[in-house]
Amino acid sequence: MIYETAEAWRQAKTRQVLLFGMSGLGKTHVSNMLRAEGGWFHYSVDYRIGTRYMGEFIADNFKREAMKVPLLRELLRTDSVFIASNITFDNLAPLSTYLGKPGARDKGGLPFDEYMNRQAQHREAEISALLDTPRFIDRAAQLYGYADFVCDSGGSICEVVDPENPEDPVLSALSSHLLLVWIEGSDAHTAELVRRFDRAPKPMYYQPEFLHAAWADYLAQTGLTEDSVDPDAFVRWTYARALAHRQPRYAAMARNWGVRVTAEEVAALRSPEDFVELIARAIDSAPARR
Repeated sequence: MIYETAEAWRQAKTRQVLLFGMSGLGKTHVSNMLRAEGGWFHYSVDYRIGTRYMGEFIADNFKREAMKVPLLRELLRTDSVFIASNITFDNLAPLSTYLGKPGARDKGGLPFDEYMNRQAQHREAEISALLDTPRFIDRAAQLYGYADFVCDSGGSICEVVDPENPEDPVLSALSSHLLLVWIEGSDAHTAELVRRFDRAPKPMYYQPEFLHAAWADYLAQTGLTEDSVDPDAFVRWTYARALAHRQPRYAAMARNWGVRVTAEEVAALRSPEDFVELIARAIDSAPARR
């Protein structure tokens, strides 16, 4: 770890952390607080993915749909209108919409092969956005004068790294510049996330092996064909399994590469100073590295 002791963290002239864990447990909330009240630079991996690495895919998808409308088709062909996504730190809907869900076309679904193609695009984009983090640390300091830096990673970070590999290229690059902090949810948090997802299912990125297995199991259990699957039903069915799949991967990231805090502790934070003390305690309680 780049901060070997709690005191080294407290006394550091620059503090650089990466927050990871399930979506909905406070990563972006804490990052926003640190930016607004503590003067930290906030680097959002999902925002970087949606703007730098998948922005063209997203815009082209919008244009593809607009070309189906005669009036818009003519305007687009003559460069008379401009179509782009409006992604923000708090609104990543264009990225989620592009990722899509597999299933029946008449219910908004994608053919499974196209769905997997977009998943592969996201994987490549996420790795690139994560590896951009050290450059943004330098940029934040040299261009804007920020001393402290928080990387708000996506919930799928654990899907694009191998936390048990001591030479994993992404984790090696990140841990040499930042302290990796897992926000760990309880069983109650998991249940609430499942209920929340059930009310408003959204596309997510998963490892291809996990998705192929889930898709095959779902078709076998339901007896449905690819083009008769309800896309929302499939992603609801998949979500709880995905959380169970991710939990041990997050735990391995914290055990081998960083520290852990609980979602309850994060929810109790009221200031950047509280955050600094929380991380100090986490460093003190972290087990010795093997």
